[in-house]
Amino acid sequence: MTINKEKNGDELTVALEGRLDTTTAPQLEEELSGLLDDVKKLVFDFAKLEYISSAGLRVLLAGQKRMNKQGTMVVRNVADEIKEIFEVTGFTEILNIE
Repeated sequence: MTINKEKNGDELTVALEGRLDTTTAPQLEEELSGLLDDVKKLVFDFAKLEYISSAGLRVLLAGQKRMNKQGTMVVRNVADEIKEIFEVTGFTEILNIE
């Protein structure tokens, strides 16, 4: 998985490419851990994300919980396959999906 980060003031955009699964979720979690301190808006761009597993969902949930305390989180450009996973797991009720 490739993680591209772009910070613009207090907004952080994280574009993911490939698969967010058991192998790659810890990498994303580690990358985010030090970056969110002064972020008011966290944007995930899933335009090139092919797959997400329960480990990936856990990282998103942790990000959402943190951003609930300090700002907002948005997930953009979600493919139909991943949107279906969000619907089945109830994440459409938890995440702000654009």
